[in-house]
Amino acid sequence: MDARINDWVNRELYPFESKFISLESGEMHYIDEGDGPVILFVHGTPTWSFLYRKIIGELSKKYRCIAIDHMGFGLSDKLLNFEGRPQDHSINLTEFIKKLGLNKITLVVHDFGGPIGLSAAIRDADKFNRIILFNTWLWATSGNPEALKVDRIVNSFVGKLLYLNLNFSPKVLLKRAYYHKKLLTKTVHQQYIKPFSNKNSRRSLWNLAKSLVGSSDWYQHQWEQLDALMQKKWLIVWGTKDEFISTEYLDKWKDRIPQAMTTELACGHFVQEEMNAEVIRSISTFLRADHNN
Repeated sequence: MDARINDWVNRELYPFESKFISLESGEMHYIDEGDGPVILFVHGTPTWSFLYRKIIGELSKKYRCIAIDHMGFGLSDKLLNFEGRPQDHSINLTEFIKKLGLNKITLVVHDFGGPIGLSAAIRDADKFNRIILFNTWLWATSGNPEALKVDRIVNSFVGKLLYLNLNFSPKVLLKRAYYHKKLLTKTVHQQYIKPFSNKNSRRSLWNLAKSLVGSSDWYQHQWEQLDALMQKKWLIVWGTKDEFISTEYLDKWKDRIPQAMTTELACGHFVQEEMNAEVIRSISTFLRADHNN
């Protein structure tokens, strides 16, 4: 086994071969399962490729499923000199796609993975065929009262203490983001807590949290360039009980991309964990329908 693989990884839950690629910013971990048309999975915070494990386990029977761990997350390098804003992760994703020579990609994004993945798709639109959105956004956040409230806390002494010393994001916020909280078992929860075992490894979490409003202008710039992707096939799979990214966000996506297929599920932020079977069914139907057209 690769020395870089940590012994906390539950290989019964995550039975995939770990791969690594050298990027300019460091060593990125990813999995690459199955053969066929490419599906590229991009996570947010405080998750990693583990989030998509059940979907990949099923879809890799017919598709080539690739899921990355952003720098500072999962099994990728934890770097103190990496700024870790969404725009930095987006540059890494573009480099990753180029190095693997990926084309005709179905892009799957969630949470901060939305702006990270969509900006990469906007940059190289000809490499992407389809977009699948889970709960996410791609517009200015600086006018959102809730986002501003979070921003004030995150950028305070207390916020830094919570994120870096107490591992608040995976320990508390992740659990809170579940609607059906009993579905988050201790075993699964540990797989989200363990990547951030010390203060230095948690800087990636804090950097993204500070970027919720800190990168507001960058989000808006991507939103204004979304026309580059309007001719792609779109699917939106949305957890309607998400207290962080509400159905107001969903309505904005529907207005912007009226042609998108939409599946609304009565669950929280981590749709992939709470309603896995329904997610797989929705994605499979979407991919089959597009293939038959």
